[in-house]
Amino acid sequence: MAGAEKYLRPEVIRQVGRLDLQARFIVEGFLSGLHASPFQGFSVEFSEHRRYSPGDDVKGIDWSVYAKTERYYVKKFQAETNVTGYLCMDLSASMAYTHRQELTKFEYGICLAAALGYLMIHQQDPVGLITFDTAIRTSLPPKSKRSQLGAILSLLANAKPTGPTDVAGCLHQLAGMIKSKSLVMVFSDLLTDPEPVIRALHHHRHRGNEVILFHILDEAEVHFPFEGLTEFEDAEDAQQRMTVDALGMREDYLSALKEFREKLRSECNGCGVDFVAMDTSVSFDKALLEYLIQRQRRF
Repeated sequence: MAGAEKYLRPEVIRQVGRLDLQARFIVEGFLSGLHASPFQGFSVEFSEHRRYSPGDDVKGIDWSVYAKTERYYVKKFQAETNVTGYLCMDLSASMAYTHRQELTKFEYGICLAAALGYLMIHQQDPVGLITFDTAIRTSLPPKSKRSQLGAILSLLANAKPTGPTDVAGCLHQLAGMIKSKSLVMVFSDLLTDPEPVIRALHHHRHRGNEVILFHILDEAEVHFPFEGLTEFEDAEDAQQRMTVDALGMREDYLSALKEFREKLRSECNGCGVDFVAMDTSVSFDKALLEYLIQRQRRF
């Protein structure tokens, strides 16, 4: 547990606990919506509907609901009692960055993972941990016992974000490791070519996994508060440096970032992946609650 106390300190636990109270009906609806899956047979009981996702059997579409809503819904049956979750943390060097926030992107991701892990275990859903850079470094099998959260945080607290990353390759590898439909939660700044990542997300959806992609950027990366001549260093290659007129390039930078995130959001929406843009200046519990509320409204 060495180092995990940083993320188990009382104020963090209170934040997670408060999130649980504030969003109980939202979170329970979110997780229970993942519990039931389309299942053909007479031994299961019909439960409710959910939006059609790529890969679902078209035979399950309820056409009477489509006639009323002009949206595709499939019938859900109570067959599985639990959903298995995987918290997937990017260990690239760029995740260790912060300009003036208390938490680095990596630490912010740990707080998000702690909250989601806590909520899943509270619902008795098994959750595991995957850490990766150019390869998968840690694979903690999913469990639902309460000690699992401490084990997850202990591993994360002792992990060091260093070097380059291969998000797409590791997501493909994970898709091959997962044997049943699961909830895959990815925490990354995605400072990489988006096309291979998008293909890896399609791979998970094709295998029936639910995916939430948390795109975590530092407050400075989102708002670009720099002025005057500023030297920037590549987080994954210290030899790569550039001095620029920060104020002069701000507009172009912010426009490029907006285009990058809109492309990711559009591609994720197209394949049924939740894309969640995160800014480290927003407290993790508030950001997570806002996402869960938005998701509830969509469904």
